[in-house]
Order: sequence, then C-alpha cells, then structure tokens
Amino acid sequence: MEILRAENITKIYGTGNNQVKALDDVSFSVEKGEFVAIIGPSGSGKSTLIHILGGVDKPTSGKVFMNGKDIYAGSDAQLAVFRRREVGLIYQFYNLIPVLNVRENMTLPVLLDGREVNEDRLGELIDLLGLRGREKHLPNELSGGQQQRVSIGRALMCAPAVVLADEPTGNLDSKNSQEIIELLKTSNLKYGQTILIITHDENIALQAQRIIAIEDGRIVRDEVTGK
Repeated sequence: MEILRAENITKIYGTGNNQVKALDDVSFSVEKGEFVAIIGPSGSGKSTLIHILGGVDKPTSGKVFMNGKDIYAGSDAQLAVFRRREVGLIYQFYNLIPVLNVRENMTLPVLLDGREVNEDRLGELIDLLGLRGREKHLPNELSGGQQQRVSIGRALMCAPAVVLADEPTGNLDSKNSQEIIELLKTSNLKYGQTILIITHDENIALQAQRIIAIEDGRIVRDEVTGK
C-alpha cells in the first residue's frame, strides 16, 4: 500500500543569474513499511528532498502526498499539524533541547501537540533504545550515540506515518553508526515503520530494502536491494 508519493517535485532557490535548481522534476512513491536509502554526492538535492517530503520546505512546483492527501494543499496551520503528527525527523546533529532530559526530549512533540504521553509506548521505546536508567540525564551527560538514540525516540513517540532521517550517522563512529542503523531496522520490522534515510555510507545504504540515487537534483537510479 502506497504511503508516500512525490509528484514532479522541483525546487528552485534564488533568482536570475543566482538561480539554483536543487530538485528537477523528481517523482517516486514509497510503500508502507519500506526502508529506503537516498544516496548522492553533496549538493545533489538529498536534504532538500527530505525537507520537502517532511513539510519543512515547500516545493517550487509539484506535489507531495502522504496517505493520499496533498500535504501542501491546506493552510500553514494544517501543515504544522502534519509535521507534528505524520512525520518523524532525525538529524545528524540530534537537535535535542539542552535543558530537557531524555524523557522530556522524547515526549516534547506529543506535549506540543496537546496530547497525553503514551507511557507504555515511551517505556517500550526507552528499552528498545537502551536508555533505561538514563531518563533523567541531560543531553550533555550522554554520548553522541546515546543522544542520537534519544532523537530516534523523539521521532518515534508520535507513531508517525514516515520517519525521515537526514545523515543520522554522519556524526558518529562506525560502531555507533551501525547500532543506530540496527535500531532503525528494528523499528522498521517491529512497528512496520516506513523509513527514508539519507546517507553517504554505501554500507549503510546496502542495508536498506531500496536505494534511490540522486545527482544534480534528479533521480538517476532506483533499485530494490533484495533485503
């Protein structure tokens, strides 16, 4: 079942001689429960694509559908609700709130949405992420790998339709990188979570079920790995 579809996405920055086409007529769809790696050189448009799929940056032209709904067809307020409820974003540099502890960082999106925290889900995620006993630790009391685990937990707390990870291992050593990928794979299998991950690491990309390669703002390869 299709969960996400990009239709003829083009993104242009600047005007006149300073105009840059970051994405050029990009189209593809993702099935529910797929684990997709998006690869490409720096400046290829990967991060721009992830931000457009996540409702963070609007396309110049084209449409994004999540569960059959055009996410840019509504108001800015509706788009904000979409970002809170339907998308889990994971970044390279964690983006944790330094004055909030592990539990508070993980539950912040739920509370900002005016909803009650699902304590069972929170506890399950804390165990899955290996953070039991660290719930009251602040980010500066955690290792880089642990901070990224917290950011994954934050992304999964709302049970989003899709998790979008922008170079989530780019700031970690190889051991922690593999542990983070294993956690994402476990989330994909345990919760049926749909995941799109940007990576420069070919070994990480090959662990996904599908690889989409982007160059100069266009898809140049889209293949199933057989995983």
